[in-house]
Formats: sequence, structure tokens, C-alpha cells
Amino acid sequence: MDLIANLSLGFATALSMQNVLYAFVGCVLGTLIGVLPGLGPVATIAMLLPATYGLNPTTALIMLAGIFYGAQYGGSTTAILVNLPGESSSVVTAIDGYQMARQGRAGLALFTAGFGSFFAGCVATLVLAAFAPQLAQLAYNFGPADYFSLMTLGLVGAILLASGSVMKAICMIFMGLLLGLVGTDVNSGVMRYTFQIPVLFDGIDFVCVAMGLFGFAEVITNLSLKEKREAFTKKVTGMLPTWADFRRMMPAVMRGTALGSLLGILPGGGAVLSSFSAYTLEKKISKHPEEFGKGAIEGVAGPESANNAASQTSFIPLLTLGIPSNAVMALMVGAMTIHNVQPGPQVMANNPELFWGLIASMWVGNLMLVILNLPLIGVWVRLLTIPYRYLYPAILVFCCIGVYSLNSNVANIYITAIISIFGYVLSKLGCEAAPMLLGFVLGPMMEEYFRRALILSHGSYSIFATSPISLSLLVVTAILITVMALPSVKKKREEAFQED
Repeated sequence: MDLIANLSLGFATALSMQNVLYAFVGCVLGTLIGVLPGLGPVATIAMLLPATYGLNPTTALIMLAGIFYGAQYGGSTTAILVNLPGESSSVVTAIDGYQMARQGRAGLALFTAGFGSFFAGCVATLVLAAFAPQLAQLAYNFGPADYFSLMTLGLVGAILLASGSVMKAICMIFMGLLLGLVGTDVNSGVMRYTFQIPVLFDGIDFVCVAMGLFGFAEVITNLSLKEKREAFTKKVTGMLPTWADFRRMMPAVMRGTALGSLLGILPGGGAVLSSFSAYTLEKKISKHPEEFGKGAIEGVAGPESANNAASQTSFIPLLTLGIPSNAVMALMVGAMTIHNVQPGPQVMANNPELFWGLIASMWVGNLMLVILNLPLIGVWVRLLTIPYRYLYPAILVFCCIGVYSLNSNVANIYITAIISIFGYVLSKLGCEAAPMLLGFVLGPMMEEYFRRALILSHGSYSIFATSPISLSLLVVTAILITVMALPSVKKKREEAFQED
């Protein structure tokens, strides 16, 4: 009964005129940036964070969430029709989706992607609504030592699930932690790593880091890519599946939904990991693995379901524990902080309209995306004919306006530009920026909880071992570190990195 009452509150909030409007705006923007290669939800959310200042927290988060899961829908459209993934989680979809289009089954591939996304989004949102309250209740038992250990586990998990070299992922985490230390120490008042530059006295703004790593740097990277784009088809027909197609599609959709719902919760997980894992699973259990890469419908249904399920359940650790599980959720932490909302279990108690309104808006948004995407396929494909050299100046202008509007200080633009050059160099060196952003967000929080735990224990480090929750989390962390050190795991990561 409590769940029904809470969802009633959520739908009453989500279906207000303002929230429906901004959910629609978020879904349209999400689909648009999913279609256009080189942007992605991280860069777009970073760019639009300053634009949410005038909105109430609930409306702002509803719009930003719509951008996130809307991008998963949009990315599949161009992956299928143009063989050009608009979003990184749609890379796998292009393998079989484009082959289906070449065989005259573009409509079926788009229907499969849309149906899988809608089904997975609805189920994953139900999982979020059902389990988030229990996890939030559990979080009330967490003390400072427990939160520190949980964040340590999150950072180690992000290293484990990141692609490529373990050492590079660790370096990215530490770079993020060091950037988070810049500014005034809240306990002692001592300036740290500011070099007597006044603009750094309050620390580096989160939006500057996010915009530099994922906005400016993405533009620089994409300018070096080839612009030639050729749409395979403009007129899409035959969208409804036959009974045989549906029988092959539905099990893959259900498996992708289950896998994505689980992986979305894990630290460092998310849509990209889920889509790749779902494709691997479908190929391994298929009776006809030779069809994969040649137009297997399961190769579209599984990954598309998984990436949308993961995008919804990744909100669980954010809303219940205040811990971001991936780069987009780290941006959500920044958005909540901007609006004076403390991420964690207090959200449900102190702001139930925000908590349940956000959850209910995901159902509303998924329905909007199904209605929006298929009729507008022609529009999205035509957008791809716009040369990127005409798009990037507008992107840079909006990024600069957003950064400047933080506190009307031009120094923020210079900081963002410096970080963007750093981000571009990192991408050329094969280093992921997401672990760095997670380290930047979690670093100050880890320091705060670490110090608080030592104050309560009068300087004794034994508090991290005497607390049952903290000890359990540290044991899991140690197990993950051991797994990373295994030669077989290191070899697989290096092989995957070389393939990329």
C-alpha cells in the first residue's frame, strides 16, 4: 500500500504541466544528442547544468534524467540506419542493426530497439520504485566509517569496470581525487593547491571539470574524425514483427532487461557496460551464433534493452546512498548540490515529491520516447547531413555561456579550456575521463567522512574494522583488488584495449 501511495504522489508531481513540459524537453534533447555523434548525455547534461538554476530541483532533475535515457533511444536510430552510433552504448546495436537495414528490415530493427527500450525502461523503473525505499532505510544505519568504505568500494569498482589498462584507470581516479582537494580546507582554513590564485580559493567548479572533460574535449576529438555520412535508407517500412520475430526478440529483451537492471546499480557500470555484456550473453547462448554480425534480431533486442534498463537503475545508488555509479550520475550529484539537495537517504524523507516524482517521470518519459522516435526518424536522419564543422561552433558557444553564467566570471572559461586540453590529451593516451570525474566528485566526500570517523574514534583507525558494515565493504573491496591483479583479468583488459 505504501508503494501505491508513494507512486500516486510521484505521478501527481510528474504530471504537473511544468514537469511534463520539461520531461518532454529532456526527452527531445536526449534523442537529439543521441542521434548526433560526438555529444552524448554527459557533455549535454554538463552544458545544461547552469540552465537549470531557474528551475525547482524536481523539474531540473526530471529534465536531466530525460536527457540521459532519451540518448539511449536516439543512439540506436542512427546506429541502425547509418551504421553510425550516436551514443557509445549503441555501438553494439550497429553490428546487427545496420545489417538488418541492409537486408530491408530497417523497420523491424527500429521497432525492436524501441520496444526493447520501452519494456526495459518500464521494468527497471519498477525495480527502482520497489527496492529504493529499502536501500534508503538501510542507509540510515551507515556511519561516517561506513560511508568512507562504501565510497572506496565505488572507486575500486569503477577501476575494475573501466576499459583498458588498470594502471591508467587508477591514475585517473587519483587525478580526480587531487583536483577535488583544490581550494580551502573546511576544517583548518588552509589553502591547498591554489597557487595564490583567487578564483581557486573555493575550489574548481564541478561544471568546469565536467564541461572540459566531456564538452570541449569531445568537440576537439570529433574534429579529427571523418565527416562522411551516408544514410542507408530514408523511407522505413515494415515495422511490425511477425510471430517468429517476436518469439526470437522477447527472450532477448527480458534477458537484457534483467542484466542491465543489475549492472546499472554497480559502481562504474551503466549503459555501455550493459549493452556490451548483453550482446556477449546473447551470442554465447544462441543456437545460431553464426547469425550474429549478419542481422540477428537478438543482437539488437538484448543490448537496447540492457542499456535502457541500466540507465534507469543507475539512479538507485544515487538516490539511496548518495553515491554516483557512473559519470552521468556524478553530474546528477552536481545538479542536486546546485539546488541545495543533499544526495542520499534524506532525499526520500525530506523531499518525497522529488524522489517519487523523478521515478514516476521515467514512465512518462519512456512513453513519450516511444511516441516521438518512430515518427521522427526521417528528421533525425536528415540532421546527420549537417557537417560537423557547422555544429561545433554553436556547441562551444553554449558551453562558454553555461560556464560563464556559473558566477559571471570569465576565469571559469579559462579553467574549462585548460581542463579540455588535458582531457583531449588523456583521450589520445587511451585514458577514460569517467573515473577521473568520479574521483573528483567522491574525493571531498571521502575526505569529510574519513575525518569525521577519526574524530568520533579519537584518532583510532580501528573504527573502519570494528564497524560491521565498514568491515564488510572493505573485504569486498579487497576481493575486487585481488580480482584486478589476476593475470587472466589483466590480459583480457589489455586485449580489449588493443582492439579498441
